[in-house]
Amino acid sequence: MRIAVIDYEVGNLANVYHAWRRLGEDPKITRDPEVIRNAELIELPGVGAIRDAMGNLEKFDLIPLLEEQVKAGKFFLGVCLGMQALFETDYEGGVYKGLGFLPGEIVPFHTQLKVPHMGWNELEFCQSHWLQEGLAAHPYAYFVHSYYKSPVDSLDVIATACYGQAVPAICGKDNVLGMQFHPEKSGAVGAQLLKNILKHLKKG
Repeated sequence: MRIAVIDYEVGNLANVYHAWRRLGEDPKITRDPEVIRNAELIELPGVGAIRDAMGNLEKFDLIPLLEEQVKAGKFFLGVCLGMQALFETDYEGGVYKGLGFLPGEIVPFHTQLKVPHMGWNELEFCQSHWLQEGLAAHPYAYFVHSYYKSPVDSLDVIATACYGQAVPAICGKDNVLGMQFHPEKSGAVGAQLLKNILKHLKKG
């Protein structure tokens, strides 16, 4: 599988790279337009703030390229901050425009629990989905985030977690998929989710 992991200087690239390598894949960490166009799967990882994420995507002139690829039907995976960048508007430290690949906003937690939401949490699937193959009924994944996607009950929400409130954990529509948690840090569950993506793409 040709996998392009976008290098825009806000991602935990080593962990993402090794997660794919453990599955026998050879991902390319890149911002080369030719490599990205030739990929079958594009992953946008990310840790940190949306201002830096969108600013760096703009600085490296990646936004038009990613828009082109999503419109062409390329499978696009956003992880953690990369998932938050998929939506239309982000209210982290201001108001920022996201990529707009999925509808919705990124808003701060309103909970008495400690923020950021950090650690292992249970996934609750809202709908039957091919991502569930090989998973237990209530698998656990590893989260680190202070903001979440709203609304929680839209049709693109595939799975949620509970942290004082329901939080979208997996969102997706058509060829765009987002995971608020880190599959590369989520052990066997994360590996199975990545395997399921590969299997889905190879079947398709």
